[in-house]
Amino acid sequence: MTNPISSASAMPTLAAGGGGDGGLRKAAEAFEAVILRQLMASMRQAKLGDDIFGSSATDNFREMADARTADSLAAMRQFGIADMVERQFRGPPGASVARFGGGGQ
Repeated sequence: MTNPISSASAMPTLAAGGGGDGGLRKAAEAFEAVILRQLMASMRQAKLGDDIFGSSATDNFREMADARTADSLAAMRQFGIADMVERQFRGPPGASVARFGGGGQ
């Protein structure tokens, strides 16, 4: 015999979707890393002189090093961007997941 689906079990949760606190934290850190990469790229563009040893290979390695540095900085959570994003999506204390379900206002 089949059991009726209750409204509580039909509601999607962050944990069921693979998210949860760990998923939100990882996504917030990834967003912070993207922002830091863009910041570092802007700083690289503001160079004051020509690079004597510059080449496309050097530029590629610098970009990879900058991406790795941005990922490491984001994991340390020193800039606070990930914390703000996480706080924004988590909402006020006691808020339910149902408010993300697309209900109209």
